[in-house]
Amino acid sequence: MKFCVVIPDGASGWPLASRGNRTCLELAVTPNLDRMARQGYAGTALTIPPGMEPGSAPACMSVLGYDPMVYYRGRSAIEARSVGVPIGPGEVTFRCNLVTVIEGRMVSHSAGHITTVEAAAIIDTLNEKLGSDAVSFSTGISYRHICKIGGHEDTLGATCTPPHDITDRPVAEHLPHGEGGALLRELMEKSEHVLANHQVNIERKRLGKLPVTSIWLFWPSGRVPEMPSFQELHGLKAALTSGVDLLRGLAMMAGIEVLHIKGVTDNLDNDFAAQASGALESLESSDLVVMHIEAPDEMGHRGAADDKIKAIELIDREIMGRLLVWKEGGLKVLVMPDHPTPVKLKTHCAEPVPFIIWGGGAKSNGAARFTEAEAGRTGVSIEPGYKLMGIFLKDIE
Repeated sequence: MKFCVVIPDGASGWPLASRGNRTCLELAVTPNLDRMARQGYAGTALTIPPGMEPGSAPACMSVLGYDPMVYYRGRSAIEARSVGVPIGPGEVTFRCNLVTVIEGRMVSHSAGHITTVEAAAIIDTLNEKLGSDAVSFSTGISYRHICKIGGHEDTLGATCTPPHDITDRPVAEHLPHGEGGALLRELMEKSEHVLANHQVNIERKRLGKLPVTSIWLFWPSGRVPEMPSFQELHGLKAALTSGVDLLRGLAMMAGIEVLHIKGVTDNLDNDFAAQASGALESLESSDLVVMHIEAPDEMGHRGAADDKIKAIELIDREIMGRLLVWKEGGLKVLVMPDHPTPVKLKTHCAEPVPFIIWGGGAKSNGAARFTEAEAGRTGVSIEPGYKLMGIFLKDIE
């Protein structure tokens, strides 16, 4: 028996009043997911521990079977691991978004989803103009990067707000504050002057695209505790494919092989078919593969209901359709978002997410579709959510 975990990031959400009070999962045409729901074991899981920020880092830890209360110490450290940035004693890392702030409002937490090539040029300039023995910037993917600060451990105590939490809102009251906040504000303010006439911005404006007006620092992290490998924890050799640094960093921390599949991105231009095919090919040498698909989450952050629905339908057609026919009877599948990203909210929330376990002897418990309401109707609720992985890998009574 082989195993596959599919994480349609942020796919669940809230009912849309303008769409007959249906969620994006309910509005999407998903025959393959619905077939799995009818044939499999469905329910809900709480992936975010009470009181913890509703981010993808603790949520995806839960999906992989790790207790965030034990192993989560901040997201940027995980992403730093992915891009090869070590964290030494006295050093603190921050997620460093490239953002667009116009007339004091957060217009875009992603600078119009800037490309990695453009972003790399900007990060090079930031290192040249703002870098020092204490401060450095490292390129990630698209708008997501890392800033490392040495000798200022007080910045760990700064209160920082993720920019995707304040889309279309004034930023002044959400700037870093508290202990260590002044240094962060200083770096952000200096970045405005560095980027004002950057060649990348000149070209983006010429093309009618949003410019990068500044960096935005948040998610402070120190060194993280060592985690047992996935194989030590679950007895299986695992691989993972994702278009974002966070999941790659988590995989590296858990001793999971990171798959490099051409065409896998964090957006709607993701090659869903290639991601599925590459993941399934990895099962020739692995016992379990994780497919993380970022597109639904990105569309949720943009408040783009139609595009979020499109992302879900692409996952259903190009990924779930392939899983249903792969070596008939030889695959057991877990499908679950890491957290909801409601279109109305434009950010994450900590509510339970729906899941399906299909194949490998999983028996139907009454769900008719893969939706929030149908999963809730089964009465199955897994809390804390990190325990679901153990349930998935065992026979369900």
